Amino acid sequence: MTGHNQRVGAWGEESAVRYVAKRGLQVVARNIRTPYGEIDIIAKQGDVTIFIEVKTLTSSKNFFPEHNITARKREHMLHSAQHYAAEHEIDHWQIDVIAVEGRPGADPVITHFENAL
Repeated sequence: MTGHNQRVGAWGEESAVRYVAKRGLQVVARNIRTPYGEIDIIAKQGDVTIFIEVKTLTSSKNFFPEHNITARKREHMLHSAQHYAAEHEIDHWQIDVIAVEGRPGADPVITHFENAL
């Protein structure tokens, strides 16, 4: 990943963290690695743990950030969540996707797909 892409990705993830916090979710972990991939954000709302995948693009002219969720990525997200939930004895969980459009220094456009998988 290039430096530019890393900056945009970090900005998108930080924007997503602020977004979920404003909606009353408690962020409990970020960038958790599992044998199946990384979980960008883990949050809680009541007794439900929410595993959040963040996708960021600077422009949606031809395509939206959520279009980057391929079948293989969905499989990795599901296995990562199952692994983490099993290790931490979590019974109630879901996987959300947050799509962030924009660039660092600007207000992000955020689309939240709840219970996406």
